[in-house]
Amino acid sequence: MALQASAFPNGFVAGIHAVGWAFIVPCFWFLDRLIAVCKSTTLEQSQRLEQECYLRPLEVFFGSITFFILFLATAPFAFLGFLLWAPLQACRRPFSYHREMPFLPEKATNKGFELTGKASFVFASANLCLLPDSLARFNNLANTQHRATAIGQCIVGGISRPNIRILVDSPSSCGTLSPSSSILPTVNSPTYGATQDQSSQQNPQAFSSQGLRQQNDVPWEISPLFPANVDILCLEEVFDKRAARKLTNILKLEFGHILYDIGVYACQPPCRCSSFKFFNSGLFLASRFPVLEAQYHCFPNSRGEDALAAKGLLSVKVLIGQNQKQKRVVGYFNCTHLHAPEGEGEIRCIQLNMVTKWIAEFQAAHKLPDEDVVFDVLCGDFNFDNCSPDDCQEQNHSVFEEYKDPCRAGPGKEKPWVTGTLLEQPTLYEEDVNTPENLQRTLESEDLRKRYIARPVPKADSPLVYPETDQPWIGRRIDYILYRESSISKQCRTEIEEVTFVTQLAGLTDHIPVGLKLNVVMDSDSADE
Repeated sequence: MALQASAFPNGFVAGIHAVGWAFIVPCFWFLDRLIAVCKSTTLEQSQRLEQECYLRPLEVFFGSITFFILFLATAPFAFLGFLLWAPLQACRRPFSYHREMPFLPEKATNKGFELTGKASFVFASANLCLLPDSLARFNNLANTQHRATAIGQCIVGGISRPNIRILVDSPSSCGTLSPSSSILPTVNSPTYGATQDQSSQQNPQAFSSQGLRQQNDVPWEISPLFPANVDILCLEEVFDKRAARKLTNILKLEFGHILYDIGVYACQPPCRCSSFKFFNSGLFLASRFPVLEAQYHCFPNSRGEDALAAKGLLSVKVLIGQNQKQKRVVGYFNCTHLHAPEGEGEIRCIQLNMVTKWIAEFQAAHKLPDEDVVFDVLCGDFNFDNCSPDDCQEQNHSVFEEYKDPCRAGPGKEKPWVTGTLLEQPTLYEEDVNTPENLQRTLESEDLRKRYIARPVPKADSPLVYPETDQPWIGRRIDYILYRESSISKQCRTEIEEVTFVTQLAGLTDHIPVGLKLNVVMDSDSADE
């Protein structure tokens, strides 16, 4: 699909759409505030402990009445706007594209292949829960716009730091290391906890890291910062349009190519979305490399509340540069967000079948004979883990035969150094997890993980026995970055350089972001075959 800045074919259609949306927004906002005023986060509840007991009921009573009246007053205008907005979705492209000329042109390509025949590529994925504020509160998160700004600043601050590696041969030896905060840059970190003043209260703070650890075949780290020099970033649950624009305006400082507002709205038979879509897919992709091709597919089998969002798969082909033989070098990157409700593994398995089929079709359609493919990555929030008995069906899916999961020892069994990535929502603002360094220490402690990481899901009517004897307590890891070697050029060799669990977004989301660094070496003698 040709990449255009606007999701609409021309300015006139875009203008009509903008008018329709302008009629809808006030009514939507008042409804959002109506729900939000009645739903508090645990942080807000703790902050109100010192208030007079009668203030909160008054706030809810008068706030509800005011926003309900305003909602009713603006509803007729919203209906008129809907009549303009809904039909235009039939001609809308499934994403908007932002292209920014990089401040440093060399960031747009990877010169490593052209000069040495080898290079490292860094990928990261994070679920941000950037829903409308009222809905985010059901996940114990609030202030979506402030969180979007703070998250963007955190990501830029993390990925733009110098790449410093401290290798520890054994996890047990990490206690002898001195913190590396003296060699890390000072970054502006927001006041964590998603408060109203979060984006404005900036305090310099230096983070420490225990360094990169080596166990068996995989170097890994629990880091208070995003990996340095991330090449492609995939974000999930960026449902709110204003939040997506804020992220775009911040991340464009580091990423020259951004796809946002990905998905379809209303009823879209061409995309086989069987129900009305109130929200887009929530996917958001930022890349340092130019995007040559992009394609989105919507899952047709969503059910329940998940059917309100256009969850699906985004596949892109990016231009890396040239190899030593001046042959074009490209990579494939795929991101998805699968069905969420527990106990519905069959739906997720069907969606994984679609994912592998759509990826194969995309690569077959866009693969050219005069180019080398150096990576093929699949990432996102899969909404199942590798330890829950209830997720047994997904754990044995064939996608794990095609793609490699560096954290997985086998179906239903994680590698011992892995940590879960889904946080318990009621405890998001407790001291052990409300800052990057505190969350880092918590993830490194098995006893603390049991309290703050979501527990595995048992099968229906069966008691949970977890963990198995002599196995560590890991918790639910539902955020994945997988890579495939069978689809890249045969002269390329891939090795894992680093797996990262990131705590930098503590207090800003209910997921632990993950990172993967791949080292790719190309045999120059066969590069022209």
